[in-house]
Amino acid sequence: MHIQEHISLKPYNTFGIESSARYFVSVNTIEELQEALAMPNYLKKFLLGGGSNILLTGAIDALVIHVNLKGISIEHEREHQIHISCMAGENWHELVRYCIKNNYGGMENMSLIPGNVGTAPIQNIGAYGVELKDIFLKCSAIEIATAKEVSFSHSECDFGYRNSIFKSTHKGKYVITRVTFRLTKVKHNIQTQYGAIQEQLTSNNIEDPTIKDISDAVIAIRQSKLPDPKELGNSGSFFKNPVVDIKTFNTFNAKFPEAPYYEVSDREFKIPAGWLIEQAGFKGSRYGDAGVHKNQALVLVNYGDATGAQIWELALKIQEKVRTDFGILIEPEVNVF
Repeated sequence: MHIQEHISLKPYNTFGIESSARYFVSVNTIEELQEALAMPNYLKKFLLGGGSNILLTGAIDALVIHVNLKGISIEHEREHQIHISCMAGENWHELVRYCIKNNYGGMENMSLIPGNVGTAPIQNIGAYGVELKDIFLKCSAIEIATAKEVSFSHSECDFGYRNSIFKSTHKGKYVITRVTFRLTKVKHNIQTQYGAIQEQLTSNNIEDPTIKDISDAVIAIRQSKLPDPKELGNSGSFFKNPVVDIKTFNTFNAKFPEAPYYEVSDREFKIPAGWLIEQAGFKGSRYGDAGVHKNQALVLVNYGDATGAQIWELALKIQEKVRTDFGILIEPEVNVF
């Protein structure tokens, strides 16, 4: 392995933020990852995957370990079901495309989500009514403190809305190396009820959609609303949709009966953060090179030379205005460093 010094991290984060790593190494095997984690001369370690869910607000004074593990394999297969094992460094959407091509169902609603496979379980990624936990079987990981390999089952990951043990009790303690998914080969569970999927299918004159039809519809919807990080720096949805208790919801609903919402349970309700941000007046706004996307208020963008600190300042401004206007706290979905 070759340890580099003072390396720009701009190519390694989808915001396109100019930041630097004091030390940097890219690992391509689990053995290299274990070796990098065990290096005694670098006390501080910073794990970096696809860079799609991070905001860098300054230089990283540590050994940045870029997890570049590749490979997709079939772990188990039956007539109706298949288990796909994927290494952490694989691009998420490329994995979805692989599954669509082979008619493996379950991921299609999560098409075009940016980032790599290894970070997907951390925040339990999801879109259009489907979450990673719905297809997750298990994952392998390396304990950062000991460089030992361990495995986590579905129940051990304690998945929640954009959450898992890797964001709570185990945050910063493990690096995921491989994820195994349980997918269907026939009789796919087609999900069309969320968002504009059914509307998109209707416009395409599709009545009996395949998983590819669902994927194509999701891609069309996302491309119409969300900027391509290669063209305009962003990290997808910056804020999580807040889930509030019934008391908070009733107060909110009485003041804003026109607001959309989703019933999570008889005691909890999810309110779209994008609606809150748009109503607070931020959609399409720009502060220097930091801004809010014109088509989707959930997406903060870098118009060119914004710093991570400037984008974070804008995020805090949005957060405070939403709290003041609606009495609801919206929390970042991205990890801020």
